Amino acid sequence: MVRTPLTPQERHRGECFGALLREARGERSMVEVAAAAGVSAETLRKIETGRAPTPAFFTVAALAYALDLSLDALAVACARASEAVDEGGQAMSA
Repeated sequence: MVRTPLTPQERHRGECFGALLREARGERSMVEVAAAAGVSAETLRKIETGRAPTPAFFTVAALAYALDLSLDALAVACARASEAVDEGGQAMSA
């Protein structure tokens, strides 16, 4: 199966999502959070670094639960991040 290339907005949204997870994880280890969410530490590392910018919904839900994050808050934050990037992948001024 061939994947279509990600748009600049999708890449930026993935990077923003990863940053949100890193911030929410705080001092907890990546292994601890991954185990609590039922995903591998490698999967969490890829998401946090933006290498897996479009994780499956159930992965996102499991991570949100493990980190005590609201899915609504995550969705709003990531949507705002993708709106802040124009079609050319450049950050837009507010």
